[in-house]
Amino acid sequence: MPEDTEEVKDSLEVKEQKETTVDKATDTETDKKLYEDINKDGRCTCEIKSRIAMAKAAFNKKKTLFTSKLDLNLRNKLVKCYIWSMALYGAETWMLWAADQKYLVSFKMWCWRRMEKISWTNHVRNEEVLHGVMSRGISYMK
Repeated sequence: MPEDTEEVKDSLEVKEQKETTVDKATDTETDKKLYEDINKDGRCTCEIKSRIAMAKAAFNKKKTLFTSKLDLNLRNKLVKCYIWSMALYGAETWMLWAADQKYLVSFKMWCWRRMEKISWTNHVRNEEVLHGVMSRGISYMK
């Protein structure tokens, strides 16, 4: 009987050791993830690009909704709510550079072109797309 209790104690100790090593590993991985996307000079370009990629994936999942025959104003509100909230999550901590702003502006235009079903082969300029949207009385995403 005493041998059984010693075996149980040994197995419990081994489990506790495994749990503590796993906890330590996840803590360091979490800390690493929080700071890995910010370079030493404060640039967050990788974080911005990954957020835009996640938002594009979400847009493509609901593409039928965003490109449907619903009112453009309603689709605009849905994109602001569903897509832009995902793209700009954590934006208050970003240090935006001119290149980063360019990525965000191009993503905005990407959204409008998909919502309006404008192909890149049509060679429509961004100003024309925004003019078409504003002529319908829609305040485009700023």
